[in-house]
Amino acid sequence: MKTAALMKIFPTGRVKEIDAYTIENEPISSIDLMERAAGTIHEWILQHYSKERPVKVFAGTGNNGGDALAVSRMLAESGFLVRVFLVRFSQKVSNDCRVNLDRLKEQDKVFMTEIRNDEEFPSVHKKDLILDGIFGSGLSRQVTGLYLKLIQHINKPGAEVIAIDIPSGLMGEDNTENNPEGIIKAAFTLSFQFPKLAFLFAENEVFTGSWKILSIGLHQRYIQMTESKYYFVTREFIKENKKKRNKFSHKGNFGHALLISGCYGKMGAAVLAAKSCLRTGVGLLTTHVPGKGTGIIQTSVPESMLSIDQSDILFSKPPANISDYSSIGIGPAIGCRSNSQKGMHELLEKYDKPMVIDADGINILSQNPDWLKNLPKYSILTPHPKEFERLTGKCTSGYERHLKQIEFAVTHKVVLVLKGAYTSVACPDGKCFFNSTGNPGMATAGSGDVLTGIILSLLGQDYEPCLAAILGVYIHGAAGDLSKREAGEESLIASDIIDKLGMAFLETDV
Repeated sequence: MKTAALMKIFPTGRVKEIDAYTIENEPISSIDLMERAAGTIHEWILQHYSKERPVKVFAGTGNNGGDALAVSRMLAESGFLVRVFLVRFSQKVSNDCRVNLDRLKEQDKVFMTEIRNDEEFPSVHKKDLILDGIFGSGLSRQVTGLYLKLIQHINKPGAEVIAIDIPSGLMGEDNTENNPEGIIKAAFTLSFQFPKLAFLFAENEVFTGSWKILSIGLHQRYIQMTESKYYFVTREFIKENKKKRNKFSHKGNFGHALLISGCYGKMGAAVLAAKSCLRTGVGLLTTHVPGKGTGIIQTSVPESMLSIDQSDILFSKPPANISDYSSIGIGPAIGCRSNSQKGMHELLEKYDKPMVIDADGINILSQNPDWLKNLPKYSILTPHPKEFERLTGKCTSGYERHLKQIEFAVTHKVVLVLKGAYTSVACPDGKCFFNSTGNPGMATAGSGDVLTGIILSLLGQDYEPCLAAILGVYIHGAAGDLSKREAGEESLIASDIIDKLGMAFLETDV
């Protein structure tokens, strides 16, 4: 797996080291690096807001405040009406913040006042555009006292807030013990060079709003040298790792997958998973279904061969020749009845290659946790959060769930795909890959079955399991994004995702 094109996600402390290395080795002074960062914020605001919109800036006395003061000066120079409120609850002012404070005073185009107590809080209205530069990403404890009151004062009217690098009060990684009342609620967060891990968890969306990554030219060689266990998946990574087909290839070169899916009354899951598996390029597909499901599959997915269960209504026993298949996927709508559990146990005992396990397959494992030891190494599990909690127990936050995800993948030597807005793929080596595609319209019945088919297909084509999961999740989301452009989020259904798989693959070639 080629990883050079991935975007790394670093802990906030490590980002400071990269800043320091850039300053020393580019070389560039810290104040000039701050000027560069502020320039990216300034340009973004110019592209998105009219100069007729007044701006209120809340700047702390640290380097995040220095960024805010530099942006204020640039906006004023560009013709914006800017009012700056310097938050002086502490006497300590960082060197770079002081330099930008002096530059702002020298420019003399900005109305500026200091806030030293709660009686000096300025009025904030819903129509205001607020620039938040109170705290940066180095915060490691809850906001209290006057800072807490100020953040609550800014949040109360629901004004449009742009946060510089990170919303003030939000910690870069773990916010499990944080006070949500002490965190700025931004409409946009403009983060420098890398996303913060905290941005990727659902409970923090109310604070970050829509977040954007702005490159500030940190030292690329040092970034490449610096280890991280977290990555944000890019189109360039997918392009580099997608296999090319040879002119003389035939269907035997692209694997033979077995999909075990469906029960009486729920054959739609098998149809969706089978179609998406074929659309993703597997050479051959056999779909194992209950007897009463054969007509549905033969009519809906004529390209798939059939394996017919001994039961008319459910999965009870895997095919006799399971070693012949290059990959096996099990779970969508098979149910959790005792016969299906026995059938899955038999499969786990007889098949020793990585397999894809989804939906009811995961629920069966949750009911029989001692079977986890029988999972073939590098098998791919694809739970949504509730299914995952059935495996591991309740979680109080997305961050806690994320830690359990990695622990589960490492302990059981499996690939754990935790579905969500930024679906994450945890690998047995402890690395975790967050997806960059997809939209809320994909929160619809059958979308997960489509993903199962995609990953099964890639695994059958001999993609390494971690890569099959990462690539599958990305293509799934990209197809959903293409569907959104035509149908919108509300009208999007799982079949739309399948219809756009071809275009999603083509887009990764651009």
